[in-house]
Amino acid sequence: MKPILAASALLAGFLAGRSLHWPLIHDAPLFHYVAWLMGQGLVPYRDIFDMNLPGVYLLHWAVLATAGGGDLAWRLFDLAWLAATAALLYVFCRPLGGVVGAAGAALLFVLYHLAGGAWHVGQRDFLLCLFLAAGACGVARAWDRGGSRLALLWGGAALGAGLTIKPYAAGIFWLGSAVAGAAAARRAGRAALPGAAAVLGAGCAAPALVFGWLAWRGGLGAFWDTLVGYVIPFYSQLGREPLWAALGWHAHGRVLLALLAALALWGLLVPAAPSFGIRRPLAAVGVGAGALHFVLQGKGWEYHLYPLVFFLCALAAPAGEAVMAAGVPRAREVARAAAIVLFAATAMVLGAKAVEAMDAQWIDAKARRVAAITRDLGPLVPAGGTAQVLDVTAGGIHALFRLQLRQPTRFLYDFHFFHDEGAPRIQGIRAELVRGLEQGRPAAVVVLRDSWLERGYDRLDRFPELRDLLARSYSLAVQGDDYRIYAKRSDS
Repeated sequence: MKPILAASALLAGFLAGRSLHWPLIHDAPLFHYVAWLMGQGLVPYRDIFDMNLPGVYLLHWAVLATAGGGDLAWRLFDLAWLAATAALLYVFCRPLGGVVGAAGAALLFVLYHLAGGAWHVGQRDFLLCLFLAAGACGVARAWDRGGSRLALLWGGAALGAGLTIKPYAAGIFWLGSAVAGAAAARRAGRAALPGAAAVLGAGCAAPALVFGWLAWRGGLGAFWDTLVGYVIPFYSQLGREPLWAALGWHAHGRVLLALLAALALWGLLVPAAPSFGIRRPLAAVGVGAGALHFVLQGKGWEYHLYPLVFFLCALAAPAGEAVMAAGVPRAREVARAAAIVLFAATAMVLGAKAVEAMDAQWIDAKARRVAAITRDLGPLVPAGGTAQVLDVTAGGIHALFRLQLRQPTRFLYDFHFFHDEGAPRIQGIRAELVRGLEQGRPAAVVVLRDSWLERGYDRLDRFPELRDLLARSYSLAVQGDDYRIYAKRSDS
């Protein structure tokens, strides 16, 4: 087992070094742009229409404020976050699997992240895992230390911070951790309710601070309106995929998940030792929370699997300890060999996945498109001017971030306008966009050929008010590769 761990560590180090050239790409530039807009005085939801929670924006704002918006700064932040998450996973798993099992669990998670490629860097579900790890460590420590109220408080506080990033896995695990906190208190001969209350109460701190800040800035009402008027009735139903089918288009997705599940099952079958404490039941709750996190979002995107993978790695830790146990009966020799083969196979699949993702052509193509839009758009927008982008993740918003250009409306993306088109809410935001363009008079409008759920420029024909505004007031200035830039006519 130790040679396999050493080889895995070398692979992780190699992949981390090779990944230093990865560009800021895909989702991350969108949140960098929101963070930059916040620095310009704009308020999320009121001035920026988006579906994410404010904790995401605040994290990106902190990175911009401290390290800047460069590609390398974001890459180093991601690697530091990965190292911290892996370290907490090791701490959590050490009583489960000893040095070997805990190191194996941490290495599997590190390899999983690095194998995802550049578009996984800093994804929200990955960022969430650090808070899940800290929460799990806090509750486990409370169990080990006679229901320590302080450990329950900081564990709950960490999970509360996770709630401001993504609520599914964090919320479910937070509730499960409250039950574990009550059990820890009872085990120490104390009342159960204060133990649960410590986790639940501390978990409210970060959301209270974040949403208090949002209310102070004047964005809380717009957040609520976006949540109940758009996210729940419309966005939550968009792009839903049969999840087993979705796993099929993840690179090695089904095989990898099956291997991790097999390792976790092996770890569950290892007889519990006193040192396990509550860690294994807590990790099992985490697996359930991670699975629901993937199912409830329903879109089948690969990075939605992060919390599930994180806790599967934790459950696999006892397998490493059993593998290293001396003098096992012959009946367990087969299981011992199987665990080694499973771990080696999982590491090999992750290595193969990483090789495919390391220099993915679609990432390079997107980076070239961002550079091209930036080059073509810059000269068309005078100092103090604005540009509107009709895009999601194809590179238009990224170009605005590079050029430090604002939009005349609060809409980051265009997919909002091309679903449920007869609904009053969608008609309302369509009218808001057209009104904003007419009043804001942007110097240019950038239309990406492909949007989320829609392909082709002809989607504008389904939005005649926007199509006619472009025809009336703009002329095609640039016909790029997968994008068009319309410049405002001097006579309009």
